[in-house]
Amino acid sequence: MRAAALGLVDCHCHLSDPDFDRDLDDVLEEAKKVNVMALVAVAEHSGEFEKIMQLSERYNGFVLPCLGVHPVQELSSGEQRSVTLKDLEVALPIIEHYKDRLLAIGEVGLDFTPRFAGTDEQKEEQRQVLIQQIQLAKRLNLPLNVHSRSAGRPTISLLREQGAEKVLLHAFDGRPSVAMEGVRAGYFFSIPPSIIRSGQVILFFSKKQKLVKQLPLTSICLETDSPALGPEKQVRNEPRNVSISAEYIAQVKGIPVEEVVEATTKNALKLFPRLQHLLRK
Repeated sequence: MRAAALGLVDCHCHLSDPDFDRDLDDVLEEAKKVNVMALVAVAEHSGEFEKIMQLSERYNGFVLPCLGVHPVQELSSGEQRSVTLKDLEVALPIIEHYKDRLLAIGEVGLDFTPRFAGTDEQKEEQRQVLIQQIQLAKRLNLPLNVHSRSAGRPTISLLREQGAEKVLLHAFDGRPSVAMEGVRAGYFFSIPPSIIRSGQVILFFSKKQKLVKQLPLTSICLETDSPALGPEKQVRNEPRNVSISAEYIAQVKGIPVEEVVEATTKNALKLFPRLQHLLRK
């Protein structure tokens, strides 16, 4: 069966977000209407691991789980802080428990935004948390679903130093020249529907649009990062919008959207070796 016939893969979304609690069934039905065949659900902290696993059971063969500890953690007050090794310590036993059911380890990475990681100590602790999760992924033979805000080069450098092989860099905000270092390492880059935005953030998004132009199609995947990074600011993003990413890439590359769907789905199958198996369940 041709990959294009299989449909689209949203390689990075947050289905456990409370924004989807009231209408997730409807959201997933809308995704199926635009030929989405799989949703890769990522975690940010150990508190949502069980919810993600429950969603993967409820929507077996459609919602595929990733567990990992994000570089930015949210407090019960709604405030955010840089990750600590204690956050990872709590998460590791749960990841081990579910290791045979996971598609990947994620969302992991580095976030050097000054308000989260304003000190060298915070940046180093983020690195140590990421290193442990890279080594965990290698031991479990699982890919990594990676965040790299304001830390494109440090993230790719650390992944390469640690010998990470199967890597998805989601919503990459670094320079295209830095991304090409990732391409040479065999890494993939997923493009969210926010790529179509312009206006107040022209400089930021023109960099992302240049990235799409420079990345070879063999290194591109699709994502929504829903409920964030939608085509419209401050409007809830949904997995169905992954088709917008495919259409934009086709426009930039000057190729049919069907070619983008086929290539990105093949890339997802290559990146996530368990994807084909989990889809058949």
